[in-house]
Amino acid sequence: MHHQSPRPAPSTASFLQSAEVAAILHVSPKTVARWAQQGLLPCQRTLGGHRRYPEPAIRELAASLRQEVRA
Repeated sequence: MHHQSPRPAPSTASFLQSAEVAAILHVSPKTVARWAQQGLLPCQRTLGGHRRYPEPAIRELAASLRQEVRA
């Protein structure tokens, strides 16, 4: 019997939907869309035209905003 070694999962970036980004940043989904349109948030478009936001960049932005509030 031949066992294959488990392959590591392909590295896929995690993307968030507008509502998820809105919850993280404590703003409305409309604000998220407006910021993306203005180039303030990085995003990609799906084939259906929906925006998807890279999770690491959004979480980094949220962390930096929290630090600004504390300062």
